[in-house]
Amino acid sequence: MKKYIFVTGGVCSSLGKGIAAASMGTLLESRGYRVAMIKIDPYLNVDAGTMSPYQHGEVYVTDDGAETDLDLGNYARFTKSPLSKANSITTGQIYQTVINKEREGRYLGRTVQVIPHITDEIKAQIVRMGSIPDIDITIIEVGGTVGDIESIPFLETARQCIHEFGRENVLSVHLTLVPAVSGDELKTKPTQHSVKELREIGIQPDILLCRAKRELDESMRRKIANFTNVNFESVLSAMDVNSTIYEIPLIYHKQKLDEIVLKKLGLDLREAQLEDWRSMVEGYKNAEKTVTIAMVGKYIDLHDTYKSVDESLVHAAMGNRVKVKIVRVDAEKLEKGAVADEVFAGVDGILIPGGFGERGIEGMIIAAKYARENRIPYLGICLGMQIMVIEFARSVLGLQGANSTEFNEKTPHPVVSLLEEQEGVTKLGGTMRLGRSATHTLPETFIRSAYGQEVVWERHRHRYEFSNSYRHSLTQAGLKISGLTSDGTLVESVEWPGQPWNTGVQFHPEFTSSPTSPQPLFRAFIEAAAQHG
Repeated sequence: MKKYIFVTGGVCSSLGKGIAAASMGTLLESRGYRVAMIKIDPYLNVDAGTMSPYQHGEVYVTDDGAETDLDLGNYARFTKSPLSKANSITTGQIYQTVINKEREGRYLGRTVQVIPHITDEIKAQIVRMGSIPDIDITIIEVGGTVGDIESIPFLETARQCIHEFGRENVLSVHLTLVPAVSGDELKTKPTQHSVKELREIGIQPDILLCRAKRELDESMRRKIANFTNVNFESVLSAMDVNSTIYEIPLIYHKQKLDEIVLKKLGLDLREAQLEDWRSMVEGYKNAEKTVTIAMVGKYIDLHDTYKSVDESLVHAAMGNRVKVKIVRVDAEKLEKGAVADEVFAGVDGILIPGGFGERGIEGMIIAAKYARENRIPYLGICLGMQIMVIEFARSVLGLQGANSTEFNEKTPHPVVSLLEEQEGVTKLGGTMRLGRSATHTLPETFIRSAYGQEVVWERHRHRYEFSNSYRHSLTQAGLKISGLTSDGTLVESVEWPGQPWNTGVQFHPEFTSSPTSPQPLFRAFIEAAAQHG
């Protein structure tokens, strides 16, 4: 029988269910088990592709072009779980599937209801993922919190799975808050009420992960165990960490989370192989040098907007045995007169990540120009590459008003323009150039040096490209094209001439980085920034 773990949350959102689920995946993989990860999002959107970054943080893109919740990025960074569209489930997706089946007459005239039709469809998708031959354990993270009306069908599905498959095959892991009040006093009442809410739905949690400022003492754990009917040894602390989130699996391992899970599921307690992970974490914590990177963007106020970029910088720092300090720069402040010399004082590298829309673009152009003129290592991702091209066209080639047609449809010099295949597209969801494709790197370029190979495979998410009508004039002025699509028709990466290190890429390298395997471009960028400093 396949094994399943449902991870739920209570009291409030953003407690770290995704990190907790991913950390369990890390620990189970360290003991030789093959893990699949699923994220359930209880919103009516079919996917995260059309959602504002301020609403939902970054959109994580899989190899097959699915636009998903950022927690799939956590799964990719912490585990080796195969990730695709099938790993992301939303309410909108489930209802769309069920309604399509109803329209096709697949229910043979029956009244279509939440139970059993919606819950059966959710269950079918979970079981389908768990049925992959070499998968031993499927971890399902249920978004939102217990008590949310949107989550009820998914929690009911979890209850049904526990009842149908048996408690020896299905675990409930509940992450809940133990807040501090009156200074530093921890309170267990919110956790008690959260578990009470879960039990009213019909789910008795097997393991409690208690999110708190510090480790819970024994008396507090016993109190929680008594009030929640959870075994004392299964009440664990999910305390804050000050160093890196990659220490969290080690903290859970110290509390025997993986051992508890395997015993409850009736699986062999194989020896954990965490030496490399532990060495990676300790190396980062003990690094003496710090590299400062300015990230210039338009969604700076929300930390999760650039989650994969942030983590890729940390991975690259780990690979270079340094620490990284990320300085977030609001591009609009540069537009409004902030002095670049002051904004970028002490910065070792400048990075412009992806994004959409006109807001902040002129500020990004100022940042790119500052990096080029002051020979500061620069990495441009998607929009960041397009900014490089626009700045070079204006400052070096002298094309006044050069721009992307995304920001100015009437620009006299559209050096970045809409992909031909995107013309006439009116639907927004899932219609961009999405997913994994090949880039052919050219010799004697920074990108070829970083990857060490001619053909690289990375993921895309964009509608606009380097305009081929300006390819000749820009390269004649010195802009170096360093990567092309397989047929040579589209420019995938560019470089400014005469710089110590800089690269702009049309794809999103941040989606393929992990702490144990830093993404090559980020690693090269941090190495150059360390030398600059």
